[in-house]
This record gives sequence, C-alpha cells and structure tokens, in this order.
Amino acid sequence: MSELRVIGARQNNLQDVTLTIPKHQFVVFSGVSGSGKSSLAFDTIFAEAQREFLDSLSSYARTSMPRIQKPDVDFIQNLSPCVVINQAPLGRSPRSTVGTATDVYSYLRLLYSRLGRPRMDASDFSFNRPSGACESCRGLGFEMLPDMPRMLDKSKSLNQGAILHKGWRLGSRSMNIIAASGFFDMDLPVGQFSEVQVELLLHSPSIRASNEQPGYVQSFAFEGLFSKLSRRQQDRRGLKANEYDAQFFDKHRCRSCGGARLNARTRSAMLAGCSIVDLVLMELSDLRVWLQALSGPVAEALLPQLNRSLGALCDVGLGYLNLSRAIGTLSGGESQRLKIARQLGSSLTELIYILDEPTRGLHPCDALKLVAILRQLRDKGNSVFVVEHDLEIMRLADYLIDIGPGAGKAGGRIVGQGSPEVVQGMSSPTAHYLSGRKRLRRRDHCAKEAVTHRVPLVVRNARTNNLRNITVEFVEGALNALVGVSGSGKSSLLEDLTKQHPTSIVVDQSPVGRNSRSIPATYVKAFGGIRREFARGSGMDPSLLSFNGKGGCETCKGLGYVVIDMHFLGEVRDSCSTCHGKRYLPTVLKHKYGNKSMADVLEMTITEGVNFFSDVQVCRALRILVDVGLGYLALGQPMSTLSGGEAQRVKLASRLQEKGQLYLLDEPTAGLHAADIAFLVGLLQRLVEKGNTVIVVEHHIDFIACADWVVELGPGAGESGGRVVAAGEPRDLVKASGSKTGEFLAPALSQQCVSATYAVDAFDELARK
Repeated sequence: MSELRVIGARQNNLQDVTLTIPKHQFVVFSGVSGSGKSSLAFDTIFAEAQREFLDSLSSYARTSMPRIQKPDVDFIQNLSPCVVINQAPLGRSPRSTVGTATDVYSYLRLLYSRLGRPRMDASDFSFNRPSGACESCRGLGFEMLPDMPRMLDKSKSLNQGAILHKGWRLGSRSMNIIAASGFFDMDLPVGQFSEVQVELLLHSPSIRASNEQPGYVQSFAFEGLFSKLSRRQQDRRGLKANEYDAQFFDKHRCRSCGGARLNARTRSAMLAGCSIVDLVLMELSDLRVWLQALSGPVAEALLPQLNRSLGALCDVGLGYLNLSRAIGTLSGGESQRLKIARQLGSSLTELIYILDEPTRGLHPCDALKLVAILRQLRDKGNSVFVVEHDLEIMRLADYLIDIGPGAGKAGGRIVGQGSPEVVQGMSSPTAHYLSGRKRLRRRDHCAKEAVTHRVPLVVRNARTNNLRNITVEFVEGALNALVGVSGSGKSSLLEDLTKQHPTSIVVDQSPVGRNSRSIPATYVKAFGGIRREFARGSGMDPSLLSFNGKGGCETCKGLGYVVIDMHFLGEVRDSCSTCHGKRYLPTVLKHKYGNKSMADVLEMTITEGVNFFSDVQVCRALRILVDVGLGYLALGQPMSTLSGGEAQRVKLASRLQEKGQLYLLDEPTAGLHAADIAFLVGLLQRLVEKGNTVIVVEHHIDFIACADWVVELGPGAGESGGRVVAAGEPRDLVKASGSKTGEFLAPALSQQCVSATYAVDAFDELARK
C-alpha cells in the first residue's frame, strides 16, 4: 500500500503512461508547460478517485446522480481519497472574508459575546445578520454610488442615445417607457435638462402610469435609471446582468460604518481596550500576538484553536492579510495558501493532496516556508503531489516525476523519475535546468546601453494600499523588474503606474476569460479571418462556420460536449453523442477547404495553422502565439482546458498584438517551465530592442537576473512593506543591505553557465520553426 500504480493512462496527451508513485512522500510533477502534468495529476488520478468515491455510495444515492465518465486509464492501484488544493477562487460573494472562510471570525465573535462589554449575543457580532450588520451597507462594508458620466452622454438627446447602458437601447421597451411617460423632451440634449428632470430620470422611484397613444406602452411603471439598477444589484439570485450593471457605479467605503460592516452598537463592545473591528483590521501576525495577552477560562478554551488557525495562516506566508479582507480580492496564490492553511488543522490521514503550483506568486524566501508546510501534511501520514515549475522546490522534493519531453503531442511520456539527484542527470529539459547545464542570462550589451544612458520613467507619490507615498524611478527603453516579498506592494505600484501612464499596455493577473466557448483563435481575434478565408475557399456562408451560431451542433450548441451538473461535486463533461466532439452540423462538415473540414481546422495545431492559411492578419495573430511557445495548441482547444501558464500566455499574445511604448506585466512567468521562460525573455527583450519600455512584476530569480534594471519593494509585507529597499542592476541588489531578493540573486548571477545570447537564440529558433 506504500505505492500508487497508474497503468495505461491516455487522458488528453498522455501516451499510454504506466508508472509507480511512492505514497507518503512529497512528490513533484515537472515538465514544460503543456507536457501532461495536470493531465496525470488532476485529470487522471484525482478524477478516478472522485469517480470511485461516487461508486462507493449506496445504490439509492447513486440513482440521484449521473455516472462520471471514467478517465482514459486502464487501472489505478492503491488509490486513496484525494483532496485538490488549486488556485481557483474560494468564492466571489462580497460577504465572504478571510475571517469567515477560516472560521477565525466565528471564534472572535464567541470571544466577544462572552468577554466583551457591553454583553451581547454572538449573532450580534455577525455582519451577515440584521442584529449586527450596518444598516446602511447591510454588512457589505461598501456602497455603490452612481457614476453619472458612465451612464449619460449629456451632449446627446434621449432620442440620440444619451443613455449609455445597453438596457435602454433606442427602440427598446425601456426607452419606450421613458418616451411614454411624457416627463422629458426626447429631442433636447440631456445637458440642458433641469436638475429636477435629471433627478427624475436617474433616481425616480417606481411610478405607475399609462399612455393610450398608438406606438407607446399603454400601461407601465416608470423608474429612474439608477433606482432600477440599484434594486437589481440587491437581488441575490446571481443575475448575470448585475456584473454589467456594476460598471455604472463606483464602489466606495460605507460612510456609516467606515467599511467595518457592523452597526454602531456592535462596534461599541470592547475587550482589553479593543473593539472587534480593531481586531479584524489588524494584520494576522499582529492579531496572533495580541491574543496572547488574554487570560481566563473562556480565553483558554478558545485560544488553542485561534492560535492553530492564525499560526497556519502566518506559516503559509499570509500574515500580512487581515480578517476583513474580502475573499474575492485574493490572488489565486493567496487563495491556494489559505486552503493549505485550513487543511493543516484537519485530523484526516492517508489522503492524497494534489496541489497546482503552490509557489506561484511567492518570493523565494516565502516558497521555502511553504515547502515546510507541505512536509507537515506529508508527516501526518498523507501523500503530497505537487505540479510545479520552481527548480528549488524540485530540488527539495522527495521524488520527481518528469513528463515530456515537449508539449502537446510531443509530450505525455515519463522522461525522468526518481530522486532530484537522479533526474538531474538525465537529458530532459527539466534535467538541463535542474543541473545548471542550462540557465537564462541577461544580454550585457543591451543592459549596458540602457543603464549608461538611462532616461528615468518616474512614478510619483504612489500610495495605493500599503505604499508609503513613494517616488520610484524605472529606466525607459529597458527590461525592468519590480521585485519584493509577497504583499510588499508590487501590484499596488503597478496599479499606480497604470493610472499615471494610462496608455500603457497591461498584462495583469485578472482572469483570462477561460470560458467553454472561447478558443485561442478567438482570443487573439484570428477566428473571424479563418472563417472568412474558409468561406471563400469552400463557397459557403461564413455565418455557418461559427460553432456558436447556426452552424453549431444542435445537441451541444457547438460545445462538442454536454455538461452534467454534479451539484456539490462540480460539473462533469461528456462528449456529445450527436457530433462526437466536432461541434458542427453534418451539413457544415461536408464543405472542404484545402481538403479540410472546419472540424479538421479546429484540430490543427497553431503552427500548422500558420502554414495553412494565407490571410495576413490571421497569420500575424497566430505567429504571436507561436512566439510565446504555444504553437503546439490546437486552434479549437477550449480555453477552459488550458493550464494556467498556457492561458496567461494566450492573454500575453493578445496584448502584444497592440502597439505601445510601455508594457506592464504582472508575473508573466507564472505557470511556465524554465525552458518556456527562455522564449518569454527573448520576446520581451525584442520589445525593448524596438524602443519599448517593459516593467515586469516578478519572483523568478533567473528572470530577474536577466533584467536591465531592478526595483525592490519591502522590506516586509503589508504594513511592513511599501518602501523602496533597493534599485539598480541585478548585481547591485546583491550588495544592497536588507535586500531579500539579493540573497537569492547572488548564486544565480555567479552560476550562470549559458551564453549571453541563449534567450535570444531560443526565441530565434522557435521563430524559424
């Protein structure tokens, strides 16, 4: 039972893989992006564990659930229950906070209900209950205030489309109601309305009225624009329209509670000189210290669990957060670390924990702390399987499974297996970087020119979040790296940069829009050109070539699969029994261009697409995908099936099509293997050579060593950060006092053993292919 044996795995691009994985160890799955790591760890091992769990339920329970399709694997022996800890959001409810998600706030409520003065019930300290919630914001901590310029173009009349919200399009029922009300001159520019008329148009309560004239709505309720949207925003049924409506409001801290979410009575309760609001606004590390001063039977009963939870959160590098932080504002890496912290308190053993790049978004010093946490999970009698690209984490693993050697069809095989020392002696891309035989290196001639004749690009008085009203200088026409520990203020500075340089092209960590209907070709705006060229060559209507339109399969609506809702177990996809995954109607698939049907086109790799199509714009868009190392992807591969690194590079490719002079990137190496980073560095250095300025928020030490100029924020996270610790060339950070990045840069700079042009050579080699 000490080994997990996978026999004949063929899921996605896996090439009939058979292997043995040791249990009760810290195992890392490595390989280039798209090699098949996630296909093995998540889509095979976890999927089979989930399926077998459902099969273990009673016959009665199984009748109420559809059967999950078995992953494409012959057999898995000695499979334990699996827990996935990924970077998916914990929840998007504005009512969910770090405190509620970890149950720490529940213990604080209990503590204040017993020891706080005046005495109150525990429910009085809940911002999700009427007895505790602020009356103005209803426990949300913020209020949505109307943004009139986004709603109205005052230079136009109502008949000319002055209302910018799509719900009041010309000719719509809503516009008909406004006209039928008779309250407004429909041909007068809105800017000439009286204050009373503007107030009526925007904020009127519902008024029942009628208009018997032909062409109008006869009986209706007139309601102000913002009155209607505000009412809709308070609807908790999750209407998709709410997301669109939100852009016509500005989110502001609640003026009544100051963002505390609680009413005045609850905020008045004190314990040891502090209200519960004071505690939830403390950084977790400070809260942990404050609690130690409490004594007495009640405190002694609650403190052990509070200390365990807060200790785990601090140990995974989240000590800079506070309990009031909304869950929806956490990054993917922060969400994953919070999940890890919750698992540390579990008493279950013999589980298999599967994690997706847990070091993403972590400074190297924080990543090493995380490894210690993962070893704690292992030492409790569990198995820890990690999909990871970080070379230092690989070196600290008990066991490595290297998959490749390439991506897509060129991957899916086990190319190395054993201890890190054994794997680094092999010949895979991972082994080359793990052993140091290959390494990225900066181009000294470019750096020298940029730094010697540097022109400063200045960010003045930056004070977003924890930034200390700092002024920061980057170098124009250079590759700049913005570094520092997690929570030091890097993304906040990037936000201020964007505000002060609004024409910059930003590639941040916001969701990539990996919905089930989006494919790489649509994301880079190439699919329209592909359809037009195919239509010209085959003599058919271009509208039939969209699988999202009338040419799509009627059963699956062009998805190629049907979705089975498993409720608490999530969704399961099964291939469409009508089109068998081809997405189109049979009448569409009969048409050919270059002896290819549209289904064949979607199955082409992006590289094959560059060679197949002649449309200049199509080839240019697809070429950028090749340039970022994604030529192996299928043109029609759903964005929802891409790995995190692949999805981010598709996003990067789409933004690099835009012409600009300042590019701001937030951790572009996330999800990338060292070999893939070589292509990325080459691409960014090419941008610099063309006269652009590139500023990158980054943790990857070898990437930072390639930069021309580095700015480090810190020295710590949260309130301990927000200052400039050091600035200069990478070698200057090594000498800088207090630079945590410099400690890791020193060996990276001294051990570089690749020619100075390696990154560019790699980029040129890919471009030639």
